[in-house]
Amino acid sequence: MLNALGHPIRLAIADLLRQGETCVCDIARHIGAERSNTSRHLSIMLRAGMLRMRKDGLQAMYSLQVPCVCDFLSCATRVVEHDIQERIRVLESIQST
Repeated sequence: MLNALGHPIRLAIADLLRQGETCVCDIARHIGAERSNTSRHLSIMLRAGMLRMRKDGLQAMYSLQVPCVCDFLSCATRVVEHDIQERIRVLESIQST
């Protein structure tokens, strides 16, 4: 799962799917990528067991298989925010000397 989330596009997809089931065309539009590239990322996430996919006519609809991934994303976001704040604090202390 960590490997599947190891790309910014896949993180953006997981974040979007927090809101519920979404078709691949809307996912591609949201992340600003071609459908083929989006499908490749979705495939990685499907193989990792993070997503489920169903067909609705010609559309492929994706949703989170494991909603707890949102907890992980929230935690990861807090870690990154903390790291950024710490780096800012260090830079400010350097600049004030």
